[in-house]
Amino acid sequence: MLVVYEKSDHVATITLNRPEAFNAISPEVYQEFSDTMIRFRDDPDVWVAIITGAGQKAFSAGADIKQMLPRLADKSFALPPGIMRGLNIWKPIIAAINGLALGGGLEIVLACDIRIAAENARFGTPEVSLGLIPGWGGTQRLPRMLPWCKAAEILLMGKPIDAQEAYRIGLINKVVAPAELMSTAQEWAARICENGPIAIRAAKEAMIRGMNMSLDDGLRLEESFFAGLTTTEDFKEGISAFAEKRKPQYKGE
Repeated sequence: MLVVYEKSDHVATITLNRPEAFNAISPEVYQEFSDTMIRFRDDPDVWVAIITGAGQKAFSAGADIKQMLPRLADKSFALPPGIMRGLNIWKPIIAAINGLALGGGLEIVLACDIRIAAENARFGTPEVSLGLIPGWGGTQRLPRMLPWCKAAEILLMGKPIDAQEAYRIGLINKVVAPAELMSTAQEWAARICENGPIAIRAAKEAMIRGMNMSLDDGLRLEESFFAGLTTTEDFKEGISAFAEKRKPQYKGE
């Protein structure tokens, strides 16, 4: 399998599985990744996903130059929907970045909500060195996430930055030793799963949709989500658990 899907305790671990090619994204990998993310989206028993790469060297080195780029140049070729473009998933997604995250690999990272990196991780958009630009969201997400000058440095120079620099500029949440990467990601996922899953999804959706709205419109969106959440069984459970001084048992209802 080019993309491995495993789940436990409401958490799916999704692994890009081409370690011999630095987990580069071929057309087949992209299709499997799309199918896997749809599976995650539609699985009611899974509340959070962790995306990582197989092996110790790479999260993903990006689009496979020999297999993917010629297909992308073919105007009749259409990619399936993905988290980078075309597929909205309101469940939280954590990137566990175990090495190189370049080009399309970085663009997968940018489409994740929380990003935890191993000390050996490196981030960059080398597309300009091939006469291209990032085509899976890089030119749009980086300037929305970073100061303009830092986004321009990454996008225009094509030079990778290391994990500590990525942390310093706010591109990632945390840097850990490689041996601690997956356990840290799992701890963060478990902490998210302690909260009401419907509320978590509403918070993410409000954040993303609100980014493209005026503040007034965003506040109205937030108000409508808030009102809807007060009718859920999870809200009733949360209030009861607080009053009874116990841990809530959320069901996503």
